[in-house]
Amino acid sequence: MRKFLFNLHLYLALAAGGFVVILGLTGAIMAFEPELDHVLHWKLSYVTPQGSPKPLAELGEAVSRAFPGEKPAGYLLPGSPDLSYLIATRRGQVAINPYTAEILGVRPGGRDFLAYVHQLHLRLLIGNRADTGKKIVSWAGVFLLCVLLSGLYLWWPLKRFTIQSGARGRRWWFDLHSATGAFSFLFLQLLTFTGLMIGFEEHTVPAFYRVTGSHPSQAPKIPPAPAGARPIGVGQAMDIARTALPGTQPFQINVPGPKGAYQIRSRYPEDRTPGGRSRVVVDQYTGQVLFAEGSRTAPAGARMVIQNRAIHTGDIFGIPSKTLMSVACLMAVLQVISGLTMWLKRIQGPAGRARQ
Repeated sequence: MRKFLFNLHLYLALAAGGFVVILGLTGAIMAFEPELDHVLHWKLSYVTPQGSPKPLAELGEAVSRAFPGEKPAGYLLPGSPDLSYLIATRRGQVAINPYTAEILGVRPGGRDFLAYVHQLHLRLLIGNRADTGKKIVSWAGVFLLCVLLSGLYLWWPLKRFTIQSGARGRRWWFDLHSATGAFSFLFLQLLTFTGLMIGFEEHTVPAFYRVTGSHPSQAPKIPPAPAGARPIGVGQAMDIARTALPGTQPFQINVPGPKGAYQIRSRYPEDRTPGGRSRVVVDQYTGQVLFAEGSRTAPAGARMVIQNRAIHTGDIFGIPSKTLMSVACLMAVLQVISGLTMWLKRIQGPAGRARQ
């Protein structure tokens, strides 16, 4: 059994090693994606707080004056007072100082470095209708899960937690492989398992609802516009959303077309994920709340999806958990490097001795 699991561990690791390196490196970066985004675009991101932000309508008018013919399509408000607002237009996202209405610049709509990292992690930059890249990543996760479990079995008899003093060559790499695997095992298990839940979400999400006996929320119907009615402002829609889900902070809103409705995303204090997990739909003409679902009151199946993603990204406890998950991703890369080095030294050993 031990020999069988050793060979399984080895060959699955060789098959999935390259993908694990990609997922580990990109995952370590993605754990701090919002923070890195602000650093990479610091001239467009940071502002000096000066009292209260100006009304959204006023900021939108400033963008329209700066770019004639452009109309705001949406607003993104940061979670920190020292960050700029982003206003979506056809030319890209306009960064604006919310206290002075100064235009800081435009972020084009094309993909930047972090967007490529994100897509590399999700689907290896393979974008097609069959979602081939996502399938490859998901099955690489299955291989990794088997590698982790077989590695635990192989590690258990010796239980190495340290690198032996004076160890060299293959022994040093073996101790490094064992020690890093021991300390990162639980975190890598969490990352792999939650990643598989996301990768095979067409199967796992329905299972979450079945297990909890809940059902997905139905999308609201948008009523026709009353004759002669004029839309309410974006600021008023945000206030309505805040009242609809007490305790949340709305941070994103679209500007709908004539037949649409305001879609507002909000977050509770414990919702540390950048995208938030609470949503309110407001009729743009009457101000009626057509739909309101917070992460605290969502169907049980939806809450399982939310928690699974928060664990996988490390957002669940903020910076401490993001740091742990980022380090665990790097440990996965180190496991591949140390394991590959041991294998190469093993197969080169007999040939080297023969030459001598």
